[in-house]
Amino acid sequence: MLAIAILFWLCIGLILWTHVAYGVVVAGIARLYRRAPAASEILPRVLIVVAAYNEAAVIERRLENLLALDYPADKLKIVVSSDASTDATNDLVAAIATREPRVQLLVNERGGKIQAQDKAVRAFGDDADVLAFSDANCTWAPDALRVLVRPLADPSVGYVCGRLAILDADGVNKEGAYWRYEMWLRANESAIGSVTGGNGSIYAVRRSAYIEVHPSMGHDLSFPYRMVQNGLRAVYEPAAVASEKPSKDTEEEYRRKVRMFEHCWLIVLRGKMLRRLPPLYWLAIVSHRHLRYLTGLLHLIALGANIALLVGESGSVLYWLTLLGQIGFLGLALLGKARVRVPFAALAWYYTLVSWATTKALLNYLRRGVPATWEAAAGTR
Repeated sequence: MLAIAILFWLCIGLILWTHVAYGVVVAGIARLYRRAPAASEILPRVLIVVAAYNEAAVIERRLENLLALDYPADKLKIVVSSDASTDATNDLVAAIATREPRVQLLVNERGGKIQAQDKAVRAFGDDADVLAFSDANCTWAPDALRVLVRPLADPSVGYVCGRLAILDADGVNKEGAYWRYEMWLRANESAIGSVTGGNGSIYAVRRSAYIEVHPSMGHDLSFPYRMVQNGLRAVYEPAAVASEKPSKDTEEEYRRKVRMFEHCWLIVLRGKMLRRLPPLYWLAIVSHRHLRYLTGLLHLIALGANIALLVGESGSVLYWLTLLGQIGFLGLALLGKARVRVPFAALAWYYTLVSWATTKALLNYLRRGVPATWEAAAGTR
């Protein structure tokens, strides 16, 4: 029983560490020790890459937004790298390109987002100092690019991600609440060194620091730690703002998260994440990424160990209380699923689904691997 008790409390401790205590510790360190990049108002030449697959519903709006940015026109080029779109995406981009020389269309065979980005960089990146990337469904603030590139004036910085603002959901998705916490955590990680993850809506890379990763590995997770491995920082610039709609409800967000976590598991298991990292950043990767993705498994193990302890400890009051706590949380989550207006019920349901998504994604990865291609979540367009 001692081994099972240790396993139970270890799982509970790791869950609390990754979701609560780690953030408190990082915030405390950030108050004492900050490494702000040396910014500059000198504006580099920028290539913005928008990878697109069947984005006819949003691509015109996306290009008009980028063309209206407060950035010198002679230092900005935009390429839409179409991943063999079968709708009107290519025609819409081509029509804009005929009247706007800053816009280019690159049509590729179906190969996924990463291959579309790589091909755009190979074809148009040689004249750029900075490569910026954006999803097709987001909107950048007018000064977003100008602010985004400033930290890259610091030669120690190779990657910058901006702040993604989740707009009010059409349904009951609690992604916005989670994302606000994530942005706070990312700001503190950046303050003491480097972030452990980015987002696909708004980020930039020094051209000389750009690397090509496996087509099934996204930039969001792989670029930050690879920059650190190469002796550079990956930082967060909250003043560079992009906005987008969340999935319409938690269930749609669950499906999106499963697809995302499949790529995360590929990087965790095959991406050599823990090599050549400074000790503090190594701890950050394990705490914020590895343990976060293990959350679903940790909960399942804790529940099983709790039941085993009740059997072995002849109904110990302590373990009855811990079991009732777990059952109570699941009950609160079910109320959230039923959309009963109880405080924190919707958030509990969101947490439960996302935690299970990490486990479902691992099972999918082990069973069939990870596809390089992707389908856009309809509710986010």
